[in-house]
Amino acid sequence: MTAHDIEKALEVWTLQNLLNLSILLGLLATALALSGGYFRTLEKHLTLRVSQEAWRLGNVVMVDILLGAVVLIGYVVLNPDIMADIKMGVPFCPIATVLFAVALVLRLFYGGQDPASPNHLRSLKLMVAACVANVIGFTFVMEAASDEFLAHHPSGFWTFVKTQFRSNADPAGLDLAWITYNICFPILVAIAIWGVWAGLRNLSSSGRE
Repeated sequence: MTAHDIEKALEVWTLQNLLNLSILLGLLATALALSGGYFRTLEKHLTLRVSQEAWRLGNVVMVDILLGAVVLIGYVVLNPDIMADIKMGVPFCPIATVLFAVALVLRLFYGGQDPASPNHLRSLKLMVAACVANVIGFTFVMEAASDEFLAHHPSGFWTFVKTQFRSNADPAGLDLAWITYNICFPILVAIAIWGVWAGLRNLSSSGRE
């Protein structure tokens, strides 16, 4: 094995684990966001107003940080070269990244972190839908039944899933990965532009006040 082969293997291993980590972080962020009522119940046991505000702020910021990490990792792996190297469930994982990105913009710039805002429920629904897409992509595609298992327990379903919906499957998966990239990447760029515009608009409004 040459140095180039080792370098490539390390790159693939790192990127694959980053994608796996982002799926777990998305689940954690969604669980924390859905547990808002539980955290507000715990908040009542805090006696100092300062500690209550710090507790509330910490919960909100933690969800947003996790969402930001998920979206950034999703952006990193959403390109044809990486999608051809690692096993990604397409179109499920890229769709999840898009949904998480919209939820993040709603939370950061449209009051989605405030339980009283209608965008709060919208962002939660987007996050739950993204988690469902990721779970399907991870469980049924990325970690589908192995070749060793299929050798003893043939299954048309698992064979079809592995050959059609894995981004590194040749050739069917690569075709779907390319189609997914051409659809999801421009949408992700548009969401990024939307987020920048919303951020600048909020800053301009704050400056006038």
